[in-house]
Amino acid sequence: MVQKNTFLDTARRVIRIEADALSLLADGIGDPFAEAVQLILDAPGRIIICGMGKSGHIARKIAATLASTGTPAHFVHPAEASHGDLGMMAKGDVALVLSNSGETPELADVIAHTRRFGIPMIGVASKEQSTLLTQSDVAIVLPAAEEACGTGVVPTTSTTMTLALGDAMAVALMEHRAFTPANFRDFHPGGKLGARLSKVSDLMHSGDALPLVAPETSMGDALLEISQKGFGVVGVVDAGGALLGIITDGDLRRHMEGLLDLRASDVQTSGPTTMRAGALAEEALGVMNSNKITCLFVTDESGKIEGLLHIHDCLRAGLG
Repeated sequence: MVQKNTFLDTARRVIRIEADALSLLADGIGDPFAEAVQLILDAPGRIIICGMGKSGHIARKIAATLASTGTPAHFVHPAEASHGDLGMMAKGDVALVLSNSGETPELADVIAHTRRFGIPMIGVASKEQSTLLTQSDVAIVLPAAEEACGTGVVPTTSTTMTLALGDAMAVALMEHRAFTPANFRDFHPGGKLGARLSKVSDLMHSGDALPLVAPETSMGDALLEISQKGFGVVGVVDAGGALLGIITDGDLRRHMEGLLDLRASDVQTSGPTTMRAGALAEEALGVMNSNKITCLFVTDESGKIEGLLHIHDCLRAGLG
């Protein structure tokens, strides 16, 4: 129990030290941050992010966050840069270079390359008079804060601050660009997140796959359409393709007597629930569940059919 308490005390101390450092960072953020964001917004090229060691791991994460939120970015390893990867930087790009000390030797060639070819550089370091910050077009100084390791040699607090700074840049850029969940989904098509952000248009059936009949169609032919298309429903449309109603299994049961003597318009349920193609598929699934139905026709603002979404399409995509 004594050992357990010791571990918990250490954890709380480390987290509080890093939280205090983040408060210092938030209080001290100033014009250089705004200048850095504007520099990135104005860049016609990409954001090239460099860092060595632990700063390199943070740089990779920042690059991934920027790239997934609408700012083209990639990580360049400083050591590899000296052996050909400097060619990944070009005029029009912006370099974001991370180093706690600002004197990391492996960054020398990266810094020199940006100066030689006029590539704007944003430097992030803790020492204002360091080589990195004095050479940068925009210098962001991390506040003086103790590392959480207790010895002052293990990058802990400094990397946490740098990571938070990168997140702040990404969110500032997102908000300026009005980046939406739908945009986010374009960069995250896989996994549960991609499924949750899928649009109805991504999953719906369209074209010849749609079960559609005219109002005057005999129920014999309507039944054939239901059977052939396999959705358990048929849409009744006018000559312009606008949805007038639908025929489901429930409608068939309610009109069993003399069914084959009737027309589609005699059996249809008018004014069915529909969905827009631009809506999230998760919203459509919620509508189907709440209405206890298995599919939705997708229509445009004029009521013209654009597709059909079945509950199985949502389940296959990982929703539900």
